Amino acid sequence: MSNPKPETLSTFEFFRKFPDEDAARKFFEVERWSNEPVCGHCGSVDVAECKDHKPMPYRCKDCRKHFSVRTGTVLAESRLPLQKWLLAIYILTSTREGIPSTQMALELGVTQKTARFLAQRIRETWLKNRDDHMDGQMHVDETYVDRVEKNKHAKDKIRAGRGTVGKNAVVGVRDEHGEIRAVVLENTRAATLEKFVREYCKVGATIVTDTHGGYINLNARGYNHITINHCAGEYVRYMAHTNGIESFWSLLKRGYICIYHYMSAKRLHRYVKGFSFRHNTSHFGTTDFIGLAIERMDAKRLTYKGLING
Repeated sequence: MSNPKPETLSTFEFFRKFPDEDAARKFFEVERWSNEPVCGHCGSVDVAECKDHKPMPYRCKDCRKHFSVRTGTVLAESRLPLQKWLLAIYILTSTREGIPSTQMALELGVTQKTARFLAQRIRETWLKNRDDHMDGQMHVDETYVDRVEKNKHAKDKIRAGRGTVGKNAVVGVRDEHGEIRAVVLENTRAATLEKFVREYCKVGATIVTDTHGGYINLNARGYNHITINHCAGEYVRYMAHTNGIESFWSLLKRGYICIYHYMSAKRLHRYVKGFSFRHNTSHFGTTDFIGLAIERMDAKRLTYKGLING
């Protein structure tokens, strides 16, 4: 029996569900606290609701501080209405490749600078991977991300041929259930790739890779290593292949070239995590996805200075 199709919201249905700021606030509170407000300063549940919600909706009886659903989250100190925060999350997750900050600014009625900062703060909440190790048969592969050389300004061209010099390395693993975990690495040497495999893959699992030399010692490290020789025209060997992770690289690069046009090296990790997070939650309904994003917003505040510096 096939899985039911996830519930999706059209833009019209989104505004019917969240018609005003009060509806957006209540949704945030339910997703973050269920039915019991929790102090964002000390974690106490002994709180009182303030009259007219001024200066903030709630006051903690233990630490005596006022707080709201924004306190202690990535929304802290933000002046944007919660309805726009919800709409930004909806926009970022409604397409597989994402949306550029210029288009988001038009949709939200804000400046491009505000939209860019908003999008990066939301992506910041998606960075943490699960702690458990993946098992079964997994595809591991690497790719390199950068602008097309002929499209760069003259001052940005490295003129190093068609190799990987100057490009950003991204390594990923896909398990037999389709889950992706991808990270940006400083290089693709054997020690670096082996560290990535040990961090995300359970010892004894089957690892399928191409013939890249960085994976040569995986058998000695306790993994069942299968190599696929693409140079010899081999793409599948006894149902073992790397097609799954390579299709994810295709999605990532389509987003890079067609949507964003450029991802800086300092912030590439957020974009990569955004693509993998959307991929892993593609079976979620729209409301469930937004709720999951809200759950991950605790203690994730990103300042503008932090965004610019790293």
